[in-house]
Amino acid sequence: MLQVGLSLPHSPGGAAGSFPMAEPAEGDNTGTGQEIFGSSPVTIVITSEADTWDIDASSCLGCGQFVDWDRMPDPEQQAHIPRDILSKPPKELKKLAREGYWAASRALRAQVYHQLIQQVTCRLVTPDALVYRDVASRLFGKLSVSSHPLPEFLERCSMPTYCLNVEGVTALKKILICIGNLFPDITYSPILPSLVALLLHYSEDEAQCFENISRLIASNAPHTSYIDQSFLAHQASCMTFGDLANKHCPAAHKLIASTSENVFEVYSKWLSWLFHDLPFNYAIRVFDVYLLEGQKVLYRIALALLKQYKLSVTSAELEGTDIKADLQAFVQNIAEHVTVEKLLERAFGIRLFSRKEIWLLQMANRKALMEKGITMVQSRQSFHLAVDMQNFSSSIVTVQEMRIIWSWIPERFSLFPPLLLFSTSEDGCSLQRFYTCCEGYEPTVLLIKTTEGEVCGAFLSSDWSERKKSGATSGFFGTGECFVFTVHPETERYEWVFIKKPELAKAVPRSRQRSPSPSPASLLGSSPDSRSTSSNRLTVPTPQRKGRLSPFLAIRHFLLPSKTASMFMSGSQEGIIIGGGGGQALSLDANLLWGHTEHCETFDNPPLCQENFKVQLLEVWGFQNA
Repeated sequence: MLQVGLSLPHSPGGAAGSFPMAEPAEGDNTGTGQEIFGSSPVTIVITSEADTWDIDASSCLGCGQFVDWDRMPDPEQQAHIPRDILSKPPKELKKLAREGYWAASRALRAQVYHQLIQQVTCRLVTPDALVYRDVASRLFGKLSVSSHPLPEFLERCSMPTYCLNVEGVTALKKILICIGNLFPDITYSPILPSLVALLLHYSEDEAQCFENISRLIASNAPHTSYIDQSFLAHQASCMTFGDLANKHCPAAHKLIASTSENVFEVYSKWLSWLFHDLPFNYAIRVFDVYLLEGQKVLYRIALALLKQYKLSVTSAELEGTDIKADLQAFVQNIAEHVTVEKLLERAFGIRLFSRKEIWLLQMANRKALMEKGITMVQSRQSFHLAVDMQNFSSSIVTVQEMRIIWSWIPERFSLFPPLLLFSTSEDGCSLQRFYTCCEGYEPTVLLIKTTEGEVCGAFLSSDWSERKKSGATSGFFGTGECFVFTVHPETERYEWVFIKKPELAKAVPRSRQRSPSPSPASLLGSSPDSRSTSSNRLTVPTPQRKGRLSPFLAIRHFLLPSKTASMFMSGSQEGIIIGGGGGQALSLDANLLWGHTEHCETFDNPPLCQENFKVQLLEVWGFQNA
């Protein structure tokens, strides 16, 4: 049994005994306290079998009894509570939460929290307050001190206390132990201690706090998640955040990729930024909106923190710095950089895709992790940068350039090392050979070096064999994860136009099918005039294979204002085309010798190199085991 050694001696009068807590530093009002012994913070560390977590059983006293008011950053005002506040429609409640309305009254926030959580749809059998009282009575009895194992899902997790007093810290431990007993399927959940600690501030007693956190754990709303409960789910969330940071914070992502050998390790701390490092008065405002909007809102706020971080640092300042630690320190001192109101305003200014689309991305990331051997029941496993710096070799790009390209690739693919599939220097300048070597691999990275020394390419999300499903019309295929890029003379990426303007692409109602793709059959070798009319020829989309997860950013999920804005990739016997609509981002002839590049609507890119170019070298890279 895993156990931890923490002892809370019983004190006279039935109250919890003294426990070594952090004394706030003079002038420190951030409210980010966590358990410490002596003068240094303590992370929960697994110890020997003989050590135990000792719990005082006398911490239930009454509403508000868990807070150390001397350490709270600001006293909350007891404002008038309108009688109809909780009967307002969800959209209006969401607006009020975003604007910080709950912060006006502690009583209001407590009332709203309880009612909102009671409305969460959850599994039929979900432990409630009565169950907690029964289990707590059996576990802790009437003894002043008892010993209990540390729940396995807290292994190596830190435990912020958010200005809780000694009784509050004891209650926090008791609730976590009961969760471990009543939710045996939870194998890893680093944010649970923080969420319980925040809820304790606004709970009448331990039992109510337990019931509310249990409903969040047991939520079964479609495409909605509150709490990751396994290492697999947690890692998938971290990968999803990495993907979103890649798309929505390109400057910050580029900075991190250029200064850190393991970008994923930096992003793996994103939830800790919100529910560990943020000061209490910031974290509780995050919690306000989280209860109404679920995990999607956490992505928004973490992205806003990342954007703010980029504004405060430069590449030169970060040289030789531990960027993970630097980011943590930045978040802990966020009040020096931006108010909580401004932070949330910037967060809600970030236009993410729909909750369903993000869920699809998360499911795809989970699938990739499972292919790497991660299971639902294991607790932890480390990952390292996929590109092997010792063995990687390309005739077109350097290791450092490939590292940058790899940082642009969706997280679920960058778990796997690159595999050279095709090279004109080894396989010859044959389009048929190109197809033969690349079919069966999804996705792929195309690299082109021109005779002028320019280097450009594309990340292509779909298998080239998809071209056969379009029949003779040779229709476009691929998803919104495709992008084109330049490496020389400058390094730049151009994504699907709707990544930066998702408001232009509305979600398709379930009853609607996606619009078919325009045919590019006549685009190769055609005149500009003929290109402008080619979008009138349509192809019938291939039905989704049964049992296969719908791809992230598939065009059938969106109502697009222009059919030419979703022309990702196309292949025929005459050549290949990447990007379309008003032009082609890249096109290559059947001999893979001559190419053309220009602005296109799909990626909104400038020409990637000299408009008409001759190919010196061409490589296609796949992903081992992807």
